[in-house]
Amino acid sequence: MWGGQSCLQPPFRRLFELCVNLRVQLAQAPAPKFVIDSVMAQKKTHSKIAAAAQLSQIDHIVVVMLENRSFDHMLGYLYADSGNTSPSGQPFEGLTGNESNPDGTGGSVKVFQIQATAAHPYFYPGADCGEGYSNTNAQLFGTNQAPVPIVPATNQGFVTNFAYTLTWESKEKNQVLAGTTASQIMGMYTPALLPILSNLAKGYAVCDHWYASAPTETFPNRAFTHMATSQGHLSDSAASVYTAPSIFTALGNKGVSWSVYGYNAAPLTRAAVADITSGAESHFGEFADFQKAVTAGSLASYVFLEPQWGSSGNSQHPNYNVALGEQFLHDVYYTLFGSKIWPATLLIITYDEHGGCYDHVPPPENAVPPDNSPGESGFDFKRFGLRVPTVLVSPLIPAGTVYRTSSATPFDHTSILATLEKRFGAAPLTARDAAAPDVGSVLTLATPRTDDPLSGLKVPASKSTPPLPAGPDHLEMALAEGAERLPIDDGAAGHQHVLPQFKSGKDAVDYARRRYQKYAKMAGK
Repeated sequence: MWGGQSCLQPPFRRLFELCVNLRVQLAQAPAPKFVIDSVMAQKKTHSKIAAAAQLSQIDHIVVVMLENRSFDHMLGYLYADSGNTSPSGQPFEGLTGNESNPDGTGGSVKVFQIQATAAHPYFYPGADCGEGYSNTNAQLFGTNQAPVPIVPATNQGFVTNFAYTLTWESKEKNQVLAGTTASQIMGMYTPALLPILSNLAKGYAVCDHWYASAPTETFPNRAFTHMATSQGHLSDSAASVYTAPSIFTALGNKGVSWSVYGYNAAPLTRAAVADITSGAESHFGEFADFQKAVTAGSLASYVFLEPQWGSSGNSQHPNYNVALGEQFLHDVYYTLFGSKIWPATLLIITYDEHGGCYDHVPPPENAVPPDNSPGESGFDFKRFGLRVPTVLVSPLIPAGTVYRTSSATPFDHTSILATLEKRFGAAPLTARDAAAPDVGSVLTLATPRTDDPLSGLKVPASKSTPPLPAGPDHLEMALAEGAERLPIDDGAAGHQHVLPQFKSGKDAVDYARRRYQKYAKMAGK
């Protein structure tokens, strides 16, 4: 019987020692690469399976898309007090306070925190910033034309571009607040000024590397959100209607319900996305209809929410009241929170574009072109736009999450499409959303949370409202123009409808409402 090493004869004892030493060495040695690769592949597979399983618990995906604010401008100081680290120890790509831009006269302007004591703090930066492809190039590269070949962006042109913008905007009545200077483009909001957005970001998940789909303005980026392409367009004026297949129709073909809600009027999306314009009226409504559907437990599987457009609205478009957007987000959240559908809901809050507001992170240059559409200005759609604030809200998300993708391709607006396609089994619309990462892996809790990160918070309000433009803005006009294009028989012998002149944004919205009501009645919907 073996009693251990002591009972072995010397030759056998030596053999025993060699075997023990070899066993120890094998245990301490790194595993062969093929073994590591196999284990890592299994982990990734298990992770994907787990993420898919969690995403399957979501029955309602609600998207709120606001207007024209960059990530740094709204959330750059979110975790500044903790050294840009979340409570769970995750790194956060925020501001240090040392970021700056040249002022064009040999000096520089550092980022600074907007103070509650400032004149009209909720109307920063004091004017509409430079928007669109050329202005974005100026902000990123210091020139209206992107360098060829492309070079890494420096993000050093925001102050000088805003100074240029102020020179021509100041010639129009009430477009620029009195006392506005170019340096105000470096003013950033703090969690104290934006308690609703900030506490949703802290209480659930913030995406600190979510980019606009293209380095340009509103309509092309919203087109990417709905169709994974802007069909080559880079400007709002280039196209009023986008004709590519949309996610709404793709979901409908799968038997998945969808709805689009305007705030106080028909949604702008309806006329802009050709394949849903003539859709059943049951797909469309206003914010009050969204609230009724949630209360009734009849909300569609996919919901896209628009804000109220115009200078008196809650879209947060510069230079409108940011506090009204805080109220809007509060109302959206509390419509969902505690409802019968809340445990199975994912709310995505994002912004269509940076809108000329400062951000310190250069956009990635590895975007996948969506299709073969020739781009305006020779743009190849291989660059993303700048970072935009994006917050993911669900009771299946742990508080304090800073969420990034592990893939080489970052999150952009087509990640919304990728998430919908994964959850509901729809095929990608273009090469862009086929390459986009989805957000399913942010849902890591097995049991829905019941706590409320906004409990006890007061919605901020602006103490005063400065003079603002009286007439309709370009988005209110776009809403009216879309309604004007509806195929309504205005006369027995033909069609001749002239868009009326509007004295106010309200006039434009009221006109659009009447046109859509007439269209619904004519179509018997």
